[in-house]
Amino acid sequence: MGPVLAGILQLVALMGALALAYIPLGTYMAKVYSSDKHLRFEKWIYKGIGADPDTEMTWPAYLRAVLAFSAVSVLFLYLLQRLQGILPGSLGFSSVNPAQSFNTAASFVTNTNWQSYYGEQTMGHVVQTAGLAVQNFVSAAVGIAVAVALVRGFARSRTGELGNFWADLVRGTLRILVPGAAIAAIVLVACGAIQNFAGIHEVGQFVGGSQQWNGGAVASQEAIKEFGTNGGGYFNANSAHPFENPTPFTNLFEIFLLLVIPFSLTRTFGVMVGSVKQGYAILATMATIWVGFVALMMWTEFAHHGAALQAAGGAYEGKEVRFGVGSSSIFAVSTTLTSTGAVDSFHSSFTGLGGGITILGMQLGEIAPGGTGSGLYGMLIMAVIAVFIAGLMVGRTPEYLGKKIGAREIKLAACYILITPALVLIFTAASMALPTPPHSMLNSGAHGFSEVLYAFSSAANNNGSAFAGLNANTDWFNTMTGLAMLLGRFLPMVFVLALAGSLAEQKPVPATAGTLRTEKPLFTGLLVGAILIITGLTYFPALALGPLAEGLAS
Repeated sequence: MGPVLAGILQLVALMGALALAYIPLGTYMAKVYSSDKHLRFEKWIYKGIGADPDTEMTWPAYLRAVLAFSAVSVLFLYLLQRLQGILPGSLGFSSVNPAQSFNTAASFVTNTNWQSYYGEQTMGHVVQTAGLAVQNFVSAAVGIAVAVALVRGFARSRTGELGNFWADLVRGTLRILVPGAAIAAIVLVACGAIQNFAGIHEVGQFVGGSQQWNGGAVASQEAIKEFGTNGGGYFNANSAHPFENPTPFTNLFEIFLLLVIPFSLTRTFGVMVGSVKQGYAILATMATIWVGFVALMMWTEFAHHGAALQAAGGAYEGKEVRFGVGSSSIFAVSTTLTSTGAVDSFHSSFTGLGGGITILGMQLGEIAPGGTGSGLYGMLIMAVIAVFIAGLMVGRTPEYLGKKIGAREIKLAACYILITPALVLIFTAASMALPTPPHSMLNSGAHGFSEVLYAFSSAANNNGSAFAGLNANTDWFNTMTGLAMLLGRFLPMVFVLALAGSLAEQKPVPATAGTLRTEKPLFTGLLVGAILIITGLTYFPALALGPLAEGLAS
């Protein structure tokens, strides 16, 4: 079997698995967030934190709860790292320095999971499990909660209430993420991923020294890392490391994990708004972009320039031979089109155009299918923009799901789509203009610029993957990427929740002959076009200086 055919068959198998999980998981999540019953253990948690799960919140109250919980999480994770040197199970590692502690705390609380450190040489068992792994669960639950609040904004009318954040947070964690990650961890352990609390031990010898690795609760953290679209890695090699990702099967399984919730949330959306066809339209938009990007990536990595690369049958540099070019291409596209950030290959080693595809995937706004929750609410914002454009074309007030898209709604949507590009481009420009930051670039020219552009595209879009070539462990990059992560996560949430509140207060508008049918393929095509055009116009000059220049010159 040739490598191209193998990659295509893996893609088909992955799509089949996602299709099988779509209806049961999506419907289950809709029931979780629509239920008025609380489990006994959940009641204990509500009592412990002093929250009334039955009290409905307006959008400002919901936002305050999101920000308060996240601020406490950042502070806790920061202090845990700063105190690591005196904690048990530290494996002899010292406390993490302030700039890196801030960066890591911001990273994991925002579901970004960007790492400017070597995991196996920096974090002990307590920080990994009590700090990073916990945030892998709750940061993902926060994203889903905000998405569900926006869905309620479309589903409800004549009310400003969007649900209860604490109930949404606890239910998402305990009823969806914990059981799903537990099953996934068992599968990974059965396939060879490690799960222990062993110390540092020697695993091999070579001329002039030996190789040492520490153990850890790797399988459980790997499971929620993918299932919650978190990213990061117990080891610096991330999902290319055999302790995290032992076989080609686990590689495909991990891709499935990072895609299954974002895609299935479109079913949740359809069920909660009372029209599963609306969910299918959003799903079709996400799937069209994802499949298109995978096809482009495989083409750039298999059909490339250069006699040496053609003789090798693919661009193998930086890719695990266990997985090959096809599987690595699927993983690279999936991880950058979601907010996962896990990698099983080094994106800096991809062809010039291939590296550009990973950057563009993040710059779309992590919406195809995006992160847990953030992908859905980002796509719904783009749907609002698309119906507004359609309304301008035919000269009538745009409507979406029975709600009028007026001046307030479109202003909030416009702010949402502008904030992240502004962060990416401003921080990138500052890093290239100042004298010190460019010293962190391993490469010069177009590829070096791509390293910096990738870093801030990853941080501001809460992706977390790295281009592998930029020394981001400096005070400048630790601080600036940390700020980009926080602003890129929580400023958009302000506009999402404000939009949800505005929509929930409206009276439903009955559909007429002039209403755009947003469940039809025509709307899907319009939405795909709007996403690609808006992103292209925003980022094309920057992409032309980096990956496009490199790809066309090769």
